[in-house]
Amino acid sequence: MKQMMQTLWYFLIQWKQTRRDVEKSDVKPTLSLSSSVTKVREYTVPGVDSVYHISLGKSGRFWASDHLGNLVHTDLQGDQLQRIQTSGIYEGYHTVTQDGDLIFTDRKNKVINRITQDNTIIEFIKTGDWEPLSIHSSQINGDILVGMGKGVKAKVTRYNKTGKEIQNIQRDNKGQELYSDPHYIAENINGDICTSDKNNRAVVVVNKSGQHRFSYTGQGSGFYPYGICTDLLGHIMVCNNYPGNNSLDIIDQDGQFLSLILTPQQGITLPRGLCVDDENNLHVGQYITNTVTVYKYLQ
Repeated sequence: MKQMMQTLWYFLIQWKQTRRDVEKSDVKPTLSLSSSVTKVREYTVPGVDSVYHISLGKSGRFWASDHLGNLVHTDLQGDQLQRIQTSGIYEGYHTVTQDGDLIFTDRKNKVINRITQDNTIIEFIKTGDWEPLSIHSSQINGDILVGMGKGVKAKVTRYNKTGKEIQNIQRDNKGQELYSDPHYIAENINGDICTSDKNNRAVVVVNKSGQHRFSYTGQGSGFYPYGICTDLLGHIMVCNNYPGNNSLDIIDQDGQFLSLILTPQQGITLPRGLCVDDENNLHVGQYITNTVTVYKYLQ
């Protein structure tokens, strides 16, 4: 009898989990890009003078950084939980892993560090003679994607979650260099690697095998891409900081332009850092202010 009850309890748990998975999978088709964005709220990040990059952590907490090496752990109430001085500047140099740990690049010492949840900083990966610039922890399989630079050369390197190097992406199938300054990096839902390359003035997208799919070079008079992120619909969002043409551009996963969802008319000035939270809201950090603005952009 006891064994039968345990079996029934097991199947009940599995049934509930299956229902949750089905309900979660049903979210995607019901959402679409809104014709206009709505400002939801603002919050201030203490200890930074601007917000160049935002990494979503657990329980509504975030890591944010400026161009002066300040890296701050904060909550939505603006309470500073932890602050670290780093060598990071204008890159997306930190990310949160599937386990909830923060990893960040140290371009000066050519290493990638990990901060465990008990706030211990450990050296995680040595990058040899390459400077690690940008970093992203895959939510698909836990792999770590790193934009690297060495003199005039650049590449994207993939490590597994234990820190073993498993892939290098540097050239297209014609032997041409793909990257020049991969200072922000993200992964899309289809496994594509999306890199913001300011020197190339392009968002460079390759598939998970490293094959070049497309490059997006912006709209209008000029394009200086900074922060980049993706969402559950496969949208790619990127900050454009070209003088006189500041915007937040959104394209689909095949590189087709969809919209300028934020422009100076919506109050955006020099957008730098981006992330999408668990409620599908877009967080936007800017230069010369430590205030992050949160927008609803899906309906």
